Amino acid sequence: MKTSILQPIKKNTVIIAILAFSGFIYGFKPGIDELEWLSWSNKCLVESYNPAPDIQLKKWEITLTNDYFLRLRKTYPHGRQEYFSFNLHRLINVEYQGNDTTGTLKLSTINDDIIVQTYEDPKGDIDSMATTLELPVKNMSPVRLDSLKNALNYFKIKGS
Repeated sequence: MKTSILQPIKKNTVIIAILAFSGFIYGFKPGIDELEWLSWSNKCLVESYNPAPDIQLKKWEITLTNDYFLRLRKTYPHGRQEYFSFNLHRLINVEYQGNDTTGTLKLSTINDDIIVQTYEDPKGDIDSMATTLELPVKNMSPVRLDSLKNALNYFKIKGS
């Protein structure tokens, strides 16, 4: 069977063109400033975060701050809170397991760089550190995931 060296090049060019076009639709556009990237990233995280239905939460907040910290606070009905926070310059990997509808976004840091705290816990308040933060998410298409990864990596570099 005779194959052309141009066939893989054409395929790669088409894939790059599709990703670039998708990036324009769903994410980053050339020339947008840092505040727009921050706003888009926060919107993406808020729209995508999907706490498990069996966990009763009174409220939750997920925020990417302008000093490049990712923060998640979960408040339970009886006042117990869980708080997670880390600076994106410590981020080493973003993985996704799932499909377009639901999945888990796994954020990994260099060492135990994720602050984990509990407040108003009947078992006692806890301060600890972790290496990974797993976020249950919904509606995470490959294009949206790629845009979010690009944003997180951009802020990782900015925070260094």
